[in-house]
Amino acid sequence: MEQKQVLIVDDDARNIFALKAVLKSRNISCMAVGTGAEALRVLSAGHGIGAVLMDIMMPDMDGYETIAAIRSMPENNRLPLIAVTAKAMVGDREKCLEAGADNYISKPIDVDELLLQLHQYLSE
Repeated sequence: MEQKQVLIVDDDARNIFALKAVLKSRNISCMAVGTGAEALRVLSAGHGIGAVLMDIMMPDMDGYETIAAIRSMPENNRLPLIAVTAKAMVGDREKCLEAGADNYISKPIDVDELLLQLHQYLSE
């Protein structure tokens, strides 16, 4: 069975670099895109994505809009989506979950928590 990939959606190259480094150091295959529209294209093309790490604050199409668009695609309505965001005020976690995210991690990222969540989703 082919290993499922993690799709990183973030408009900040530094965040992408850091997340890729963490995932690759744990032998987790990943790819990254910088916009919500690119994420939708990747998911539509069927690249064997097993989970998505979604930044919330992005220009044009933000994470909330991207999550809603992904959830509207029948083939991706159960795809694990983890909101990864600097939005850590009261109510932000709930807003991400209401938008359709399965989980939420605030920046700076707790690597152990992220890996635990990904392991749970990728092993299902």
